[in-house]
Amino acid sequence: MALSTAGEQPGTTTTTAAQRRRTGRWIDQWDPEDTEFWEQEGRPVARRNLIVSIFVEHLGFTVWMLWSIVAVNLNNAGFSLSDSQLLWLVAVPSLVGATMRLPYTFAVGLFGGRNWTIVSALLLLVPCFGLMWAVQHPDIPFWALLTVAATAGLGGGNFASSMTNISYFYPEREKGWALGLNAAGGNIGVAVVQAPFVVTAVITAGGSLVLWRAGFMWVPLILLAAYLAWRLMDNLGTAQADFSTSAAAAKRPHTWVMSFLYIGTFGSFMGYAAAFPLLIKMEFAGVNPASYAFLGALVGSLARPFGGRWADRVGGARVTAACFVVMGLGVGLAVLALRAEWFAGFLGSFLLLFVATGISNGSTYRMIPSIFRETAGEGEEELLRSKREAAAAIGIIAAVGAFGGFCVPRIYATAAERSGSIEPAMLVYIGVYAVMLAVTWFFYLRPSAPMAKARV
Repeated sequence: MALSTAGEQPGTTTTTAAQRRRTGRWIDQWDPEDTEFWEQEGRPVARRNLIVSIFVEHLGFTVWMLWSIVAVNLNNAGFSLSDSQLLWLVAVPSLVGATMRLPYTFAVGLFGGRNWTIVSALLLLVPCFGLMWAVQHPDIPFWALLTVAATAGLGGGNFASSMTNISYFYPEREKGWALGLNAAGGNIGVAVVQAPFVVTAVITAGGSLVLWRAGFMWVPLILLAAYLAWRLMDNLGTAQADFSTSAAAAKRPHTWVMSFLYIGTFGSFMGYAAAFPLLIKMEFAGVNPASYAFLGALVGSLARPFGGRWADRVGGARVTAACFVVMGLGVGLAVLALRAEWFAGFLGSFLLLFVATGISNGSTYRMIPSIFRETAGEGEEELLRSKREAAAAIGIIAAVGAFGGFCVPRIYATAAERSGSIEPAMLVYIGVYAVMLAVTWFFYLRPSAPMAKARV
């Protein structure tokens, strides 16, 4: 099969949706399951789109988590904020990011993956310029500061549109690894923004604290990302996850089961990553959060592609279930280290926890297309429908799961306010992981479960 690109071959027969949207570079015929087509023409095109997608998504996560490191330094820059207010500043971007994921998912089908990637990259300028202004006004009302922080959630929407778009480019047999790489490239943006030699180094350069640089430093990279998306990416005419498809996906029980599990995997990753610098500052006086906080997001991000690859080999449900066990163990060890006031043990426990969240992020995402493929009927049309519903489900699951990034910091804040310790919050997390392990087993591993035979 030869590539058919709208605009280059006007005579090509195309879908109605593609005909309505010939405003960019469109590929109207795309069948990655055709081995000959994939090896000869499809793989290079998919790889090119994946590379640019990773870069844009990376910047999205970086902007999304900017306030996790800025909040640690606000009181040193003239602000007077309580621990609860600071945790609000790192939690609200996750809430907004989760909410934005649904419209971002629809945008791929409505405007094209390439076109929307350009727009979504340029939208990242809004939180950057907002941060640059807000941090220079220590007398700003807290509600206004919180509103500016909330715009960072635009970066969270990028994940859903990027993952939905890339899911169309790759064949089922390679989708876990491709989605894992795409997600890891984004997730590692959290580690980058928290690394002591990146944002912290820039805002303290010259011996003084200049917080507005935390927003300005990303502006040139955002403009470069938008240019690369315009120059190198493609729109797929087959990517038509519209409202009716999403409505159909929303009626599937497995969409909501996976949404719940994703709260425990991705939601945990984002929530822990956002709160980790503040937790270190709150619980271990004298320890510099910038020296250690980035390590959690780093190991979690690097682990994500391996979750997708292991899921390709042994089944995503098995990998996910094992990760919930490890996550519960990691939190339990962190509680013991907290009681002993042992920072090295606390850090090590959280690194174990982050690795498990990263691997399970990859494995749960790999489960989604497998589940929808198993529920599809016979025939090529049914297969295409299942792919579109799976892509739509990814958006729903990504949105719901990201709410965990809001819940984790707020549960920490509530526990600290009511008991003076974050330990009660961590005990709650252990209970949640136990429930999620049971749900995974019941729906996907129980011998009599339909999906167990398919080894999703």
